[in-house]
Amino acid sequence: MLTIERALVEKIIAHARADHPDEACGVIAGPAGSDRPVRYIAMANAERSPTFYRFDSQEQLKVWREMDDRDEEPVVIYHSHTSTEAYPSRTDISYASEPNAHYVLVSTRADDDTEFRSYRIVDGEVTEEEVSVVDSYAG
Repeated sequence: MLTIERALVEKIIAHARADHPDEACGVIAGPAGSDRPVRYIAMANAERSPTFYRFDSQEQLKVWREMDDRDEEPVVIYHSHTSTEAYPSRTDISYASEPNAHYVLVSTRADDDTEFRSYRIVDGEVTEEEVSVVDSYAG
């Protein structure tokens, strides 16, 4: 199960809506081993495409090094789908390289509704998981 603060969910959705009709992407880092998403990092879609996303390799290297320096890991890796449901594509599955990450997909295909779903993707196998949105991790 992914437990995530409401403010982070809102940032992901706002990024997805702002980049529409192109796919948006980014990471939420958290303390290594905690499974707690804390630090939101919006990233550029190097493809600038409505059907595909790819982190810019230089930006990704910088972000991953920064996470290492801060003893963090990518707890959530997110991107949007602009005209399809929030389910990993074959390409998404083939690029999933962080077995401990929650892969969040947001669909912006409808103006009045945003689909927000989370998956674990390990060795090409996709497992949808429950998302628990909390106001705060405290308490």
